[in-house]
Amino acid sequence: MRRLKDMELGKTTSLCPECLKLLQATLYEREGKVWMKKTCPEHGEFEEIYSGSYEWYKRAEKYAMDGRGIENPQVTKEEPSCPQDCGLCRLHLSHTALANVVLTNRCDLVCFYCFFYAQRMGYVYEPTLEQIEQMFRVLKEERPIACNAVQFTGGEPCLREDLVEIVRLAKSYDFDHIQLNTNGIRLAHNPELVGKIREAGVNTLYLSFDGVSEKTNPKNHWEFPLTLEHCRKVGLGIVLVPTIIKGVNDHEVGEMVKYAFKNLDIVRSVNFQPISLVGRMPRNERSRYRITIPEVIERLEEQTNGEITLEDFFPVPTAMVISRFIEELTGKPSYDLSSHFACGAATYVFKEDGRMIPITRFVDVEGFLEYLKEKTEELRKGKSKTLIKLKLLTSMGKFIDSGKKPKDLKLGRLLYHLLIRRDYGALGRFHLKSLFIGMMHFMDLYNYDVERVKRCCIHYVMSDNRIVPFCAFNVIPEWYRDKDQESQGIPIEEWERRTGKKLKDDLYKRDVEKLKRTEAYRKFEQDLREIRSGLY
Repeated sequence: MRRLKDMELGKTTSLCPECLKLLQATLYEREGKVWMKKTCPEHGEFEEIYSGSYEWYKRAEKYAMDGRGIENPQVTKEEPSCPQDCGLCRLHLSHTALANVVLTNRCDLVCFYCFFYAQRMGYVYEPTLEQIEQMFRVLKEERPIACNAVQFTGGEPCLREDLVEIVRLAKSYDFDHIQLNTNGIRLAHNPELVGKIREAGVNTLYLSFDGVSEKTNPKNHWEFPLTLEHCRKVGLGIVLVPTIIKGVNDHEVGEMVKYAFKNLDIVRSVNFQPISLVGRMPRNERSRYRITIPEVIERLEEQTNGEITLEDFFPVPTAMVISRFIEELTGKPSYDLSSHFACGAATYVFKEDGRMIPITRFVDVEGFLEYLKEKTEELRKGKSKTLIKLKLLTSMGKFIDSGKKPKDLKLGRLLYHLLIRRDYGALGRFHLKSLFIGMMHFMDLYNYDVERVKRCCIHYVMSDNRIVPFCAFNVIPEWYRDKDQESQGIPIEEWERRTGKKLKDDLYKRDVEKLKRTEAYRKFEQDLREIRSGLY
């Protein structure tokens, strides 16, 4: 029973975790946290943590900003229902900022928590090159803003023998960013493949990395150092992707960031993903493992002795303040990150004398964003673009504390090139000088919020060419992911007959002792010793 001191924050629409019926849900504050409550006539009441910090929730909410939607929606239904009627429809408020393309459901691992691999599904799903090319066409036809970033995922995409050809095909469609989502095991043992995918067009390896110890990261602990060193040799940037589970690996978030920071020449980002609790799970089990974005950041603050704090982070749609200014300046629709304010958060951390310095320590970020909002409004009212540019150029310095910023960081010049000259290479140079720390909390059926789905900007493109929000595709697989892939899949026996292969031969056989003797693994251990001894 809800207590009288619970403070209602608003209503939204959710789903019953048992029958998927659309339900009205209430968001409310209790004891400094935000909760969701919903009641199914058949399956009863569900109460779930929505955000571990009411303070963070309210701060993030200030930056809520909607995108412009889709000019050419795929769903032409007059009154579509979210999330039942995906692809992108007229209700959807964000363009595709990143498109996931599933290349296979085969995998070389059998992780206990994963339901998405061929052995368990009973069929092999692998779209043909022709199907993949049609997906690219659909993404490029999206209006008003065509998709400019794709991520190849699986299963394990490195099991595709034509992976390099697929990457080249994506490059031919002028995608600016091509990412490969991988456990890195095949790449650890095949440095030539690392070079080939880099040359073909992959510019970011989205690499699973659930911890710095054998216990927290049994998936690729021993192979990860080899993959990193191979990427270093060919200049292929890495994003470390830890899935954070309370009581399992949340005690290592600080060391993960410190390790990334120590390898800043090749690690571009750490993108933490608080666990999405898929499947049916009783409340006590959910409470045991559930962790939310502000709670991960709180762990990070504790484990870095306050070098990185909650106040250093901003929600994803904050970036729209910048993109809307550029849009008014150019008169052209701009790439937006218009996700819901509760979906993600991020900050930039710079290096100075071995210390981690978040951007907020030498930039008045909030003041600068307010200034950009003012200038955007002036542009909307018809003020001279030349005058606005001059004002911005002369005013940027007052938001930067030159005495506290890293000595070799020419931030004013970088911002000038990005905002005034619209040189997006400047953004790349900015990333090379910093570590981007991101948080992205994908939903599950217990905390499902349809308002977040409507604003999702990370999508999947399916074999029938529908573009579907991440948390519809993965959280309701019977409607989207599994339904689509089963319709295109080949029964395992038939796949084995056609290919002459055995699916079980994909499974990885690890020689731990041999891997421990590699120079890369020894370097990894040395890095951790230095971090733990306080030398770094």
